[in-house]
Amino acid sequence: MSVNHYQPHVFVLPEDDANRQIVNGFILDLNLNSRAIQVLPPAGGWKKVVEKFTNDYASTMRQYPQRMIILLIDFDEDKDRLIYVKHQIPDDLKNRVFVLGVLSEPESLRRDINKSFEKIGEALAKDCSDNTNELWEHDLLTHNKTELVRLISSVKLFLFNLK
Repeated sequence: MSVNHYQPHVFVLPEDDANRQIVNGFILDLNLNSRAIQVLPPAGGWKKVVEKFTNDYASTMRQYPQRMIILLIDFDEDKDRLIYVKHQIPDDLKNRVFVLGVLSEPESLRRDINKSFEKIGEALAKDCSDNTNELWEHDLLTHNKTELVRLISSVKLFLFNLK
């Protein structure tokens, strides 16, 4: 399903298929407004996520001021990766671009909690819609806290159909 480019919406650019599967689980949440989110094809590596964003999506974000994008990457235990990626985001778009991901890689999280990627995504969406942080507090996800707070305050009103 395609988003309405003139209404608030979120694109998700996953690094790889594991991240794509997590997002697919996330969008299964019954409270989610599926017309406000679009999962893009996996980029094929965290550097390619950055490259694809800067080459293909930065200009269209200027064209569609209601668009936000989540760059979903593996941090591969690199504490400086977030800083590097954020430096690649143009200043005029920084408030609409969010960088999230597993501290190592999704496979490690899957092993740790013994859930499929899709079930991980479902649990993360439930945390967001229920205002809880059960899975988001996991050691491999807790580094996302600052970005997550920023993201939720930007998208919750249109992304989740909550009463």
